[in-house]
Amino acid sequence: MRELLTKYRLVILFIITFISVYGVLTIGYRLYLGFSDGSKYYPDYMTNLVARQTNTILNSVGYDANVLPHPNEASMKVIINGKFVARVIEGCNAVSIIILFLSFVVAFAGKLKTTIFYCFAGSIIIYAFNLIRIVILSVGLFHYPWREDILHKVLFPMLIYGAVFLLWMVWVNRFSKPATTNA
Repeated sequence: MRELLTKYRLVILFIITFISVYGVLTIGYRLYLGFSDGSKYYPDYMTNLVARQTNTILNSVGYDANVLPHPNEASMKVIINGKFVARVIEGCNAVSIIILFLSFVVAFAGKLKTTIFYCFAGSIIIYAFNLIRIVILSVGLFHYPWREDILHKVLFPMLIYGAVFLLWMVWVNRFSKPATTNA
C-alpha cells in the first residue's frame, strides 16, 4: 500500500488539493448566496450584474433590449424588442465555472505569482466569454426560438467548457510546475 501511495503521490495530492479548493470555494459561494437578500440586486449581485451587462451589450449592438426581475422565480428576464427570450439565473453568472477553473489551476499550481495572475486573468476571460455567450444565446433565441435545445443545452455549454479546457491546457503546458515522477 505504501508503495502505491508513493508511486501515485502527485495524483493523490492533485485530487486532494482540487477537492479541497473546490469545496472551500463552493461552500463560500453558497454562503454568499444564502446571505444575499436580493433586495438591492435581485436575485443576487453576480446574476444581476451579468443580466445588466447583457442588456448593455445587446443595446449597444442595436437591439432594443431590457432586463427585468422575473416575478415568479429568482431570475432576470431578457427581453428583446418586447419579446421575452431568456432568463438569467444564478447558474448563468459563470461563478461555478470559475470555481471549477480555479480549483484545477491551484491543484496544478506553478509559481505563486504566476498562479495568482493566471487565476485572475483566466477568471476574467471566463466571465467575459460567458457574457458574450449569453448575449449570442439571447440573440439566437430571439431569431431562432425553435433551436433552443441545441443552442442552450449543447452548443453554448460546449463552448464555455471548451474555453475552460483550453485555459487548463495552456496552464498545464506553459505555466505549471513540471511534475517529477518516482518511476
